[in-house]
Amino acid sequence: MIFVSWLRRALAAVGSFALLFTTAHAAAPQVKTQAPGYYRFMLGAFEVTVLFDGALNLKPKDLLTNTTPAQVDKLLARHFEKDAVPTSVNGFLVNTGTMLVLIDTGAGALFGPGLGSLVVNLKAAGYAPEQVDDVLITHMHGDHVGGLVADGKIVFPNATVHADRHEAEFWLSQANLDNAPQDKKQFFQGAMTALNPYAAAGKLRTFDGDTEILAGVHARAARGHTPGHTVYAIESSGQKLVLWGDLMHVAAVQFPQPQVTIRFDTDSKAAAAQRRKAYAAAAKEGYLVGAAHIPFPGIGHLRAEGKGYAWVPVDYAPVR
Repeated sequence: MIFVSWLRRALAAVGSFALLFTTAHAAAPQVKTQAPGYYRFMLGAFEVTVLFDGALNLKPKDLLTNTTPAQVDKLLARHFEKDAVPTSVNGFLVNTGTMLVLIDTGAGALFGPGLGSLVVNLKAAGYAPEQVDDVLITHMHGDHVGGLVADGKIVFPNATVHADRHEAEFWLSQANLDNAPQDKKQFFQGAMTALNPYAAAGKLRTFDGDTEILAGVHARAARGHTPGHTVYAIESSGQKLVLWGDLMHVAAVQFPQPQVTIRFDTDSKAAAAQRRKAYAAAAKEGYLVGAAHIPFPGIGHLRAEGKGYAWVPVDYAPVR
């Protein structure tokens, strides 16, 4: 009888123990946070860290040109996308071993709460803004330069900012701002807010077209989306990565149909020509591509497919 009594008490205790854990598990709150937004890989001897600034919803049917809403709908449906497409904003940090170089800075406070996380993710990745030596700008739209400042103050105090001369002359011109249509003034105002503090501090340096910025980092003119739009080629130990900036925006549409343009282009014909050129070179040479608006981390290869192209994202892998 003693054994039976003990067994009953033991079983009751086990049942209570199990119930306790079952109840706790069922009542656990949903966390609703995401992992830090950085992705790191080696490019030869260079360490590359992609930094996620956030995402915004674009409506391709309202924005894309040289196409029709029906064509856009069909291509979006193939990728399980709807009218509003979540669109990443990515920046790229390159550690050459001697220099720390940031390509584009995200939106900062210019686009509201959905963006502006690049510096947070830079810190999560193990770096501080003060460590950045150079900032390279693909173009001066707000989602690429807004992160240069916070509350009117320089975010990267030890960095020199590099941009194409044509880009600076266009977007930092008070006359161009004054003459711009009302719905375009914000583009100029955002660029001035972000770049003028660096210019005033003597930290803005311009170049003209194809230029070596530093060993292994070259600017390549790709004008069209904006007057001084630039892509950057990063090369180390025989490996190559080309950072496209805004050569394309909507992967589901513009890879199969490279001729499709967007309303943000200052010269859509030239932008389409630059996109075709970049696609063909990437597919032929097989180098890595990094894009600002391909889903994070926006790193992959391109292959020709029919009359267009297909995107092949990199596999996730540990850094060695």
